[in-house]
Amino acid sequence: MRRRDFITLLGSGAAAWPFATRAQQGDRLRRVVVVTGFAEGDGEGQVRIGAFRETIAKFGWVDGRNIRIDYRWDAGAARAAAIAAELVASMPDVILAVGAPRVAALRERIQTIPIVFVQAGDPVRAGSVQSFARPGGNLTGFMESEPTIAGKYLQLLKEIAPGVNRVAVLEFEDSTWRGDFAAVQAVASSFAVTAISTIVHNDDEIERAIVALAQKPNSGLIIPSNNNTIRRRGLIVALASRHGLPAIYPARAFVTAGGLMSYDPDLVDLYGRAAGYVDRILKGEKASDLPVQAPSKFRLVINLNAARALGLSVSPNMLIAADEVIE
Repeated sequence: MRRRDFITLLGSGAAAWPFATRAQQGDRLRRVVVVTGFAEGDGEGQVRIGAFRETIAKFGWVDGRNIRIDYRWDAGAARAAAIAAELVASMPDVILAVGAPRVAALRERIQTIPIVFVQAGDPVRAGSVQSFARPGGNLTGFMESEPTIAGKYLQLLKEIAPGVNRVAVLEFEDSTWRGDFAAVQAVASSFAVTAISTIVHNDDEIERAIVALAQKPNSGLIIPSNNNTIRRRGLIVALASRHGLPAIYPARAFVTAGGLMSYDPDLVDLYGRAAGYVDRILKGEKASDLPVQAPSKFRLVINLNAARALGLSVSPNMLIAADEVIE
């Protein structure tokens, strides 16, 4: 049962927009390029990009009429470097960059084209912007998390599985969470938990890490947000379930795949807000003047079937707090 509806923003009807709104952008066809690590057929990626398309259309930008939106799917760090060279040559009006590896590759090679990022970790720590309030260069955008969310993950995992006393944070080497692990460690003792960071690079290492963790009693998992983990959500959820590990995940898609619970910023909302920044840049504002923003909406999703399979009972307070409960 749902506590609040999860809004999927896909497609839009141009006929509903007033002509004046459509015409105010001028006759020149603007070009926006979306660079993302999602495969084109990934449903989660389509929902998020769909939110961007839906929202930018509301500002009067009609794809094929006064704007052209091109996509570069499945862009790993190496491919993003080649894409950057291509974009320097073709000079789009704005780039929407999704994920830290793509932002880093584009930032290194592009200094003049405005870049709006989503899901790029801490952009100040990464050197992408000078400050949150005044980015100062050609990049700005929306963070998917802040350090406090790392501690929140541990709090929620401990609440649903009180017996857990050892938690592994399963991270890919390029994860922007690497710097946030300290936030988990900082609160671990208050929850009587030992926190460890486990770095993986591929499917085999994921399986070995989860099998090794499961051999220690009262263990649990934190899965940070990263394109590598999201694309492997089926594998990670299956392994955690098979080995009886309570886990908290970074996206609802893990829970619909059978995972125990997720706590994440409303990324559909972030992509919509990113469209607002693209609109403002297309209308003449500078990326350097648009402050970097943190997420304002978070969602807790719980899978009761997964909880039962793990022998866990979900407290009434958690059920009330959940935005969605899957039964």
